[in-house]
Amino acid sequence: MTPAQLSALKADIQASFAAEYAAGQYNIIAEAYNALAAPDFYVWKTSLAAKEMHESGYVWSELDALTQAKYNQLSLMLSQGVVNPSKANVRQGFLDIFAGAGFATTRTALVALAKRKATVAEKLFATGTGSEGSPAELSFEGSVSSQTIMEAMSNG
Repeated sequence: MTPAQLSALKADIQASFAAEYAAGQYNIIAEAYNALAAPDFYVWKTSLAAKEMHESGYVWSELDALTQAKYNQLSLMLSQGVVNPSKANVRQGFLDIFAGAGFATTRTALVALAKRKATVAEKLFATGTGSEGSPAELSFEGSVSSQTIMEAMSNG
């Protein structure tokens, strides 16, 4: 975490977990931050494997209907084996490749694969509404440890 994120985490701990911190229950605090946010808070994934898209995203008849140019664009996007749908240009690329009524099922499936539910800690630092229709963007991704809790509380 950045120093600014540690400061924000410290403020949130002081507001939400002061008693647990005073009792030295750092693991309980960390577990709370690592739990899924409630209500659900959606974020764009930062990594989506081509394999996952192949197994759960495409309607193969729609893929067959792509023009050669669109198929080449898709192949280029997937050439590294992973895409980052948190990037607006990647999401727009999928929308452009699968544009039109004949590709609606694949487009909808890919958008669904590109987002996930965030943890409490991820939500704390995310930017955006976090609704399923408008996921937020992550600035912190991962889990919080008891060490992170102690580091935040000793920060400034």
